[in-house]
Amino acid sequence: MAHGKYLTYSGYLHLDELLSLQVEQSGEDGSREHDEMLFIIIHQVYELWFKQLLHELEFACDRMGADDMPRLLHTMERILTILKVQVAQLDILETMRPLEFLAFRQRLEEASGLQSYQFRELEFILGHKRWDVFDRYPAGSDARRRLESRYEAPSLWAAFLRFLHARGYAIPAEDLERDVTAPTEPSAGVRAALIRLYREDPQLVQLCERFVDLDEGLQEWRYRHVKMVERTIGARPGTGQTGGAAYLRKSLNRPVFPDLWAIRTDL
Repeated sequence: MAHGKYLTYSGYLHLDELLSLQVEQSGEDGSREHDEMLFIIIHQVYELWFKQLLHELEFACDRMGADDMPRLLHTMERILTILKVQVAQLDILETMRPLEFLAFRQRLEEASGLQSYQFRELEFILGHKRWDVFDRYPAGSDARRRLESRYEAPSLWAAFLRFLHARGYAIPAEDLERDVTAPTEPSAGVRAALIRLYREDPQLVQLCERFVDLDEGLQEWRYRHVKMVERTIGARPGTGQTGGAAYLRKSLNRPVFPDLWAIRTDL
């Protein structure tokens, strides 16, 4: 890829580097386990999709700030499509049977999906903010700095409330001025504005429904993840001293946009 050379497909995608990153721990003692390659690739692909989701969610916040509804709706559709792909990838992972995973599981040592800082970034940008997750990331590390930056930035919901306020909806000042590091909380004043919106503005209803689709898709992904863990390791503890399926189950049925669900009763 030197200057003046033709750009190739392989060079543009850095394929040599990319395809060298699937390093199987089970091969170190000469006993390679066939399914470890699948396990590595699936999780690397998830991290790439997490990167793209963060990219798109940031753009969605930017488009709300610019009052650009066409690009905003298009971006939300792309986010939802990526999420569907992520859910579907669990079908591939579930082709790995329990004994095939257990054959190399001990080689993961303390590694756990809960250490994915990009997934924590996604939680933060979606408004599920809490300080306790920082314990897994050493002070001064790149992951810690990324998380701190995301923690201190407004969430997608906060950007949405400012967007509605700019369009003339009566969002209470206490909701507009909330501490950006606080998790999203239900608000009676926001619900009143949303009910008015649903009755008056079909275009904004489209956007709200895309938010609901996103919330529902996240809950579907969490449910499928729990069931995948249960069918693979049963009630065993998870890697990295986590509680396995029992721990993951605690996150089920926890909406990220609670007011959009609550208004259904009053419409």
